[in-house]
Amino acid sequence: MSRKRQRLVPDAFGLKRRRERGQAEADPLRGESGSARAAVAELVQLFPRSLFEDALPPIALRSQVYSLVPDRTAADRQLVSGVGATDGSRFPASRALPRVPITQTKALQEQGEIRIIQLGFDLDAHGIIFTEDYRTRVLKACDGRPYAGAVQKFLASVLPACGDLSFQQDQMTQTFGFRDPEITQLVNAGVLTVRDAGSWWLAVPGAGRFIKYFVKGRQAVLGMVRKAKYRELLLSELLGRRAPAAVRLGLTYHVHDLIGAQLVDCVSTTSGTLLRLPET
Repeated sequence: MSRKRQRLVPDAFGLKRRRERGQAEADPLRGESGSARAAVAELVQLFPRSLFEDALPPIALRSQVYSLVPDRTAADRQLVSGVGATDGSRFPASRALPRVPITQTKALQEQGEIRIIQLGFDLDAHGIIFTEDYRTRVLKACDGRPYAGAVQKFLASVLPACGDLSFQQDQMTQTFGFRDPEITQLVNAGVLTVRDAGSWWLAVPGAGRFIKYFVKGRQAVLGMVRKAKYRELLLSELLGRRAPAAVRLGLTYHVHDLIGAQLVDCVSTTSGTLLRLPET
């Protein structure tokens, strides 16, 4: 995706606000030099907490961050340490071409400020959660349950020390002192899900419903663009429409994903940003 096309996205979402303040003002996120943290903070505000009775931590997707931070490589560097790793425990390298490096600071994952989870419906589908939100919701979900002790031990020992997406059996038993029954309890609690034999993904208890809503909603919003004339639709028109019943997470939440995941192209027009399905 070209830099020119990427820059359309924050402009489009902030259009109404800037009309009130004057067209010359810069977009707030752009003003923070493409801050991935600011992008995540804005995106989690779109998460419909009430839909899940506030039982889930607000989740943003890596693809959504790309809709607000023009440089995908810089976004990855700000989010996660070891961007170039390919062992599956960290983000794979961005497919975007490298750009000029940003100021070297610890990634949000390395600082322990965010946790990354594998959402399961796609290898590139990564959820981003602020660590404190994750800890609070997990403790609430396991309160009074038989596995509460194992979960508390995990949050106190593993979470602060290891920022990876997945954990190995030797790591859990030898490094952190978990017994096999305790690991089983973590799986039962929904804090871990089985990746393969002797390996587990970090997970969010009760996230299955979110994933179901997300996948259905993504397809529904794509369908709105697909059914439009010439398979293209103005962003302002799309956001002004009534959302189909399948779109439980909100149109804006899904549009950020479609743009960042490059499922639609953004085209600048005199009428505003146009979303167009890529030619196949």
